[in-house]
Amino acid sequence: MQVCIFEDINYEKLEPLIFSRPTYDLVCGINTLREKILRAYPGIKYSLHCRPYLTTLLRFQNPGIEINNVEDDECLFVNGSILAPKNLSDIIPLNNKKDILYMSGETIVAAHVSGQKLNEVKSHMHELLSEANFSGLPIEKIEIQNIEYVWDLINNNGNELISDYEYLISKKKNRLNGTILEGAHLIEKENIFIEEGAQIKSGAILDASEGPIYIDKNATVFPNAVVEGPVYLGNSAQIKSCARIYENVSIGKISKVGGEVEDSIILPLTNKQHSGFIGHAYLGSWVNLGADTNCSDLKNNYGSVKVYVNGEVVNSGSQFLGLIIGDHSKTAINTMFNTGTVVGFSCNVFGAGFPNKYIPSFSWGGSDAVTTYDLERSIETAKRVMARREKAMHDVEEKLFRKVFDITKKERRKRGYPY
Repeated sequence: MQVCIFEDINYEKLEPLIFSRPTYDLVCGINTLREKILRAYPGIKYSLHCRPYLTTLLRFQNPGIEINNVEDDECLFVNGSILAPKNLSDIIPLNNKKDILYMSGETIVAAHVSGQKLNEVKSHMHELLSEANFSGLPIEKIEIQNIEYVWDLINNNGNELISDYEYLISKKKNRLNGTILEGAHLIEKENIFIEEGAQIKSGAILDASEGPIYIDKNATVFPNAVVEGPVYLGNSAQIKSCARIYENVSIGKISKVGGEVEDSIILPLTNKQHSGFIGHAYLGSWVNLGADTNCSDLKNNYGSVKVYVNGEVVNSGSQFLGLIIGDHSKTAINTMFNTGTVVGFSCNVFGAGFPNKYIPSFSWGGSDAVTTYDLERSIETAKRVMARREKAMHDVEEKLFRKVFDITKKERRKRGYPY
């Protein structure tokens, strides 16, 4: 018996963040969707299923893990877009003796498959999986939340921060392991966990009265920064001096964050270290926001925010929603974004005024004019940025850049870009 975490046909609704990763590697709370699924089945052998163009990347990132292949005679397929609850293994047990399809509403949650039916599914492992792949199986209706859009991750981040915190500290003994300098203030310190090597500098305030705070290994909170939980600060990440980090914020490893942030998820290796506000936002990896970059997360009429998603305008149903920005994108100083703005993969945004609420991948410009960001120049810039983190771009990552450029060409042409 093994578990296979798969991507379904609805992955495009999570653009632009999924251009460079499968859906299950998106973060909500402290952990990825994949990690939440796997901890429900500790020690289980597992494989990963993804879109064909991500196969080589996932093999590079996950040595020893089977990609788009199932070896065993029984398999529990689990949809990588679900927000796995703590009791997932009770709802969907491994020891089920019969083949069955688990559905939540119209969404596939999981399927236990064996025998000839498993052989049929195996023959389609290089395609996106849908309900049709599991046709003929008896259906059991359950209720598990599915992440359909990026704002689902943002809106659930607070609760997931608390849930992930409780899971992680249950395996720890001492809570305050790093260096807490004289003059730092910890409020409700029983709700604060600080890993070894982390440093809380003089004048910093960690306030866990409204939710827990987890400071990971070698992270630093600089003087006079204020952090109000629930908040997660990743391995070797930094919260800069005088930053105001409010509730429901996740900051990935080796990121630098300053200014004012609330209700946002920041993936690893991203810089937003200067003044400026972001709220109800989701920032990909290798993003850099210039000084005084701001986003609105609330309309003047207090209505729900509409967002451009995969070729159509979608009503998010959320009153608060800010910036969604893909990997390797950059903004100049004083850049302003309207509510619900989506910026694609590897964009360079600059200029006065508000740019369009949808900026296709590989865009160069802002409110005055936008054109295509030359592919070779974008790759060269990314290599320089990565070198600053002492990381060289691997051939696999460069090929991904070129692939994303190709698959996003249609959106640019629709808006009159030259290529």
